[in-house]
Amino acid sequence: MIYSFIIPVYNRPDEIEELLESLSQQTYQNDFEVVVVEDGSSLSCENVVNKYRDLLSVSYYYKENSGPGASRNYGMQKAKGSYFIILDSDCLLPDSYLQKVDECLKNDYVDCFGGPDNAAASFSDIQKAINFAMTSFITTGGIRGGSEQIGKFQPRSFNMGLSKKAFEATQGFGKIHPGEDPDLVIRLWKMGYETRLFEPAYVYHKRRIDWQKFYRQVNKFGKARPILNQRYPEYSKITFWFPTLFCLFIILAVSSAVLGNFYMGALFVLYFIVLYISALLRTKDFKIAAYAIIATLIQFYGYGSGFLKSNFKLFVLNQKAEEAMPEMFFK
Repeated sequence: MIYSFIIPVYNRPDEIEELLESLSQQTYQNDFEVVVVEDGSSLSCENVVNKYRDLLSVSYYYKENSGPGASRNYGMQKAKGSYFIILDSDCLLPDSYLQKVDECLKNDYVDCFGGPDNAAASFSDIQKAINFAMTSFITTGGIRGGSEQIGKFQPRSFNMGLSKKAFEATQGFGKIHPGEDPDLVIRLWKMGYETRLFEPAYVYHKRRIDWQKFYRQVNKFGKARPILNQRYPEYSKITFWFPTLFCLFIILAVSSAVLGNFYMGALFVLYFIVLYISALLRTKDFKIAAYAIIATLIQFYGYGSGFLKSNFKLFVLNQKAEEAMPEMFFK
C-alpha cells in the first residue's frame, strides 16, 4: 500500500511545522506522501511546507474555506496513495506511528481504522487535563483513548485511516461539523465496511484551547449527536444521554442537600474522588488531577446542554437541523 497523509489546516502554520517535523522523523522505511490543504486561511503555511520539500514528499493546496470535511475530501481527491491517513493539524506523531499502522493493516486489514489520542510530556497542564477528560473510560467510555468498550468503534478524524476504495464508495465526509466523522463511519457500516481500533497507532493531540474554547467545542459535539440520531436512528444509544442526565442529577443532588438529604451528593463526591485518583495515577501530578475534575465538569455540562438543546429543537419543535442550527453546517 502507498500511504497518503491528509492534513487540513486553517490559520495554524505553527502547528503544521510541528506536525511535518514529526512526519519527517518516521521510522517507516518505504515512501509515503503528505497532502496539506489550506482551507481558506489568512495565515498561510505554504512557506512552512516548502521547508520540508527536501525531507518529505509533500504537496500543498489552497482552497476557499469550506470546513475540515470538505478539505479532507479535496486532499483525498488529489492524493496518489491507495490508503489515506487523516490527521488534525494540532497532532504530533511518535516516530513509529506509520510503522505501527502498516503492521496493523498487514496483520488484520480493514478499510477504516482509528487510533487513540494521547498527551505528550511537553503539553500544558490544561492540555493534559483535557486529554484525560476526553479519553478516560470513567468520563467518556474511552472513545478517544483506546479503551472504548461501548458498542462498535467509531474512528475520529484527528487520527483516522480510510482506504481509497472506501472513500470513493462514500464520497468522504459530509458538511456537518463537528460530527462529520461519525456520520462517515455510520455510512461505511451501512455499506458493509468494517472499522477497527489500532491501539498502537496513537497520536499526541495537542488541542490548543483554553477552558472557554473547550466548552464551545464539547457543546457543539453535544449538538451534533441528535442530528446524527435523527439521520440514523438505528445507531442511537442511551449512553448519549449520560452527560445530560449527569448534569440533571447534580442539580437534583444539590436540591436534595438543601432539604437535608445528602445521599445523592455523597455519590457524586465519591465519583469525583475516583476520577481524581484515576487522573493522578495516569498523570502523576496533583494539579493536573484537580484540573481533570474541572475539565470533566465542563465536558459534561457543555455536551449535555448542547445535546438537550439540539434534541428539543429537532424532536419537540420538529425543526430542520440546517435551519435550527446553521452553525453546525458548512455550505
